[in-house]
Amino acid sequence: MKSLVFRLLAIFILVIVTKTADAQFLMDKLDTTKELAIGYRDNQPKLDHIRISGYIQPQFQVASAKGAKGFSGGDFAPNVDNRFMLRRGRIKFEYMRTDKDHQSQVQFVFQFDGTERGVFIRDFWGRVWEHKLNVFALTTGMMARPFGFEVNYSSGAREAPERGRMSQTLMKTERDLGVMLSAESPAKSHSFINNFRIDAGLYNGQGVTAPNEYDNYKDLITQLVWKPTLIAKHLYAAGGVSLLHGGIGQTVKVAYRMTEKNGTIDFAADSLTTRVGDKLPRNYYGANLRFRYMTSWGATELRGEYWSGTQTAYQGTSETPGTQPLDNVGKFIPMYIRPFSGGFVVFLQNIVNTKHQVGVKYDWYDPNTKVAGKELGLNNSFTQADIKYGTLGFGYIYTMSYNFKVTLWYDRVNNEITSIPGYEKDVDDNVFTCRLQFTF
Repeated sequence: MKSLVFRLLAIFILVIVTKTADAQFLMDKLDTTKELAIGYRDNQPKLDHIRISGYIQPQFQVASAKGAKGFSGGDFAPNVDNRFMLRRGRIKFEYMRTDKDHQSQVQFVFQFDGTERGVFIRDFWGRVWEHKLNVFALTTGMMARPFGFEVNYSSGAREAPERGRMSQTLMKTERDLGVMLSAESPAKSHSFINNFRIDAGLYNGQGVTAPNEYDNYKDLITQLVWKPTLIAKHLYAAGGVSLLHGGIGQTVKVAYRMTEKNGTIDFAADSLTTRVGDKLPRNYYGANLRFRYMTSWGATELRGEYWSGTQTAYQGTSETPGTQPLDNVGKFIPMYIRPFSGGFVVFLQNIVNTKHQVGVKYDWYDPNTKVAGKELGLNNSFTQADIKYGTLGFGYIYTMSYNFKVTLWYDRVNNEITSIPGYEKDVDDNVFTCRLQFTF
């Protein structure tokens, strides 16, 4: 009994004193060369290799109109323009085993998210390393997709309250079930290739919100990561390129593709080149680049990311389907294939010291690059799912300590002016967010 009490007390003390326990990236492994990991490693015999971390994000929001719809934590209720909500409540359990030479062997991560809307699994994966070449690691389970920067940047570390509209639409909740192989040089290597890592994975494609796999196709996702590198005095750079090659099984005899006829652009039914069971495309291409200039009182940072490709969804939404919807009589509905593009640019600046930071972010998402403006809704089959959006966000972040952060952020959302009813002008859907973050 005394031994059990001691272990529980030791775990509690470790959680309280740990200042950097929460990884900034969703699929980070514990770096056994860092100060935290050394302390963690030295306590392994007593703590049974377990680490616990987490955070909660209570917030208050005010929208510019009642019932505002958007991506700042979800739509407001029809008669509501302000709300308290618990945006995220994360608890992460991690098991990490190293050998006598302090090399990583096995890692297991379980993380769930609890809010007023319920409790949901976010991460549930395991990773194993090989030590003959000391290059490869295999990860499998429910994990973050290895695509781009923003998808993998932790919600606890991110400056803007939410990921951009494009990230939330195409990769809702960021996670998926699958397997991933990673390759990078050993930590002790000093060669040029030590600045890079390659991830390649195979995933169901529907994401964590889907009840199960609903077709026979998988998403192949791969990325080449350029890790933060000193390129000039006080100046660091990082980036990467990503590819997603996947698809969705066709459920009806016809699919809709973009065509141009007699100068008119519209969706057209294609029942000749496709059939039930065929693979309809979901192909994404991405690139990101980041610069960080360090000074004695903080940092100046600039980030940018761009995606383009082809998305298959439905007429009323460009969101990656979590299920296969049915119509009012229980029959499958046809799918629509769209070319898309989008991205974001972020500027961050510490002021006075590292506790104070201001930020500006612009993100955009064009779900259908073949059509724009008044062409949408003008005697054609386009819907609100084809409308381009741009969001200018700016705010102030105060980090009192690792355990407490305040974010004040305003999102100014603009949609393109169309002929679709309700979108003949810019919709009133701006949102101010005041968020507190408690971390342990």
